[in-house]
Amino acid sequence: MGRILSLVVACAIAAVPSYIAGAYAVAPALASTANPVTTSAGTAKTTTNVAQTTTATTTSATTTTSVTRSTTGTASVTTTGNGAPSGSHYNLNIIGVPKDKTADMNNNDGHRIFVQLVNTTGSTAGDIIGKNFTDISKVNTILLAPASAGESFRVLDANATDKTGAVFQLPFDVSATWTVWARALGTPGGKADMTTCATVTVTDPTTLVTTQEVVCSTTLKLERTRNAKFQNVTSDLLSITLSAADATLAGCTSTTVGLFAPCLQNYFWNYDNHGLKLLQLRFYPVSGGGGGGG
Repeated sequence: MGRILSLVVACAIAAVPSYIAGAYAVAPALASTANPVTTSAGTAKTTTNVAQTTTATTTSATTTTSVTRSTTGTASVTTTGNGAPSGSHYNLNIIGVPKDKTADMNNNDGHRIFVQLVNTTGSTAGDIIGKNFTDISKVNTILLAPASAGESFRVLDANATDKTGAVFQLPFDVSATWTVWARALGTPGGKADMTTCATVTVTDPTTLVTTQEVVCSTTLKLERTRNAKFQNVTSDLLSITLSAADATLAGCTSTTVGLFAPCLQNYFWNYDNHGLKLLQLRFYPVSGGGGGGG
């Protein structure tokens, strides 16, 4: 009888979950993994840091431009929940910082550019129109450079808080073969004015001195508001619209030309920041797109 009782007790113990010194056995947690995204250059990026890439849909409040933009030339008819097209793309984050950067950021391709959080030494687009390009402040200026054959998007200088400005490389035919979408993040109420500008070669008839006179397109106004989505800003950032007089002076065949059109020089984005902490830009290839810079 004693053996039968011992056997019953042993079976009962085996059927109870394992509790040892107040702890119990549980299944191990699955390790989280970042989602890789392939850029246009074919390099895999991860979504571990919003300052590097922003492919994951954010649950925080977002923003939009103050004007609804056209959506012609989109990379895909399917859009994601945040308003951006689906598909591969190149990410660029423009980050407002309260203190100017001092480190060397040349050839530091981190998919981000730093600008002053509040524009203190930069210029508004209205301040620089008609000025000599060599005389204007380059703080909060993002100089645009055409890529060589076989190359694509790349941040050549990430620091726009210094006197030389940042440098961003784009495909030479970017205006014909890509679209760009934007949304603003960060503290609610942050704003920025972003303007595409370039220069026209002007020779003074009296002194015969040649200067590079700044011309600018319509300003894109950005504001961090709630529950907004990515907006198509291709016409604002990948082309420049001139007055008829400036177009004639420059020898352009149209009042609206794409980036790197040969009738203009020194293309750049003037970024007049008023507290916008993060502007996300996404560049999407146009299906079947091609052609030159106009």
